[in-house]
Amino acid sequence: MTKIQFFSTNSFRFPHKRKARELILFIFKNEKKTFLHLNFIFCSDEELLVLNRKHLDHNDYTDILTFDLSVNNHEIISEIYISTDRVCENAFIFNVPFLQELFRVIIHGSLHLCGYGDKKKSEILVMRQKEARYLRFIEK
Repeated sequence: MTKIQFFSTNSFRFPHKRKARELILFIFKNEKKTFLHLNFIFCSDEELLVLNRKHLDHNDYTDILTFDLSVNNHEIISEIYISTDRVCENAFIFNVPFLQELFRVIIHGSLHLCGYGDKKKSEILVMRQKEARYLRFIEK
């Protein structure tokens, strides 16, 4: 049985859990991937910075960290940490609504689990196209 859960280490309460679950299921179905368990943890910039330093040896803020905890490639288990501070700032910078940016980040983490990268220019292009495509699912 697949399971998608949402947690928060700060005061943020995610009001669109059902819609997010539908979106994530849609992404994994379209990408022909299966998962067992996904945990989305909403946290602060500082909390995510600690994880970024500890696990990736990066000393910068980020909006999302995706940890694939899977035992095999057929059934994904993951924890996805999202900085609500960074999402809020990015929404302001890109002049988009907070929820749109939050869903984009949720999509981004899900796409990483489906095998998409974002290190090379060509990977970034594919990632952005996929993000835009799946964001349209939310608008329906």
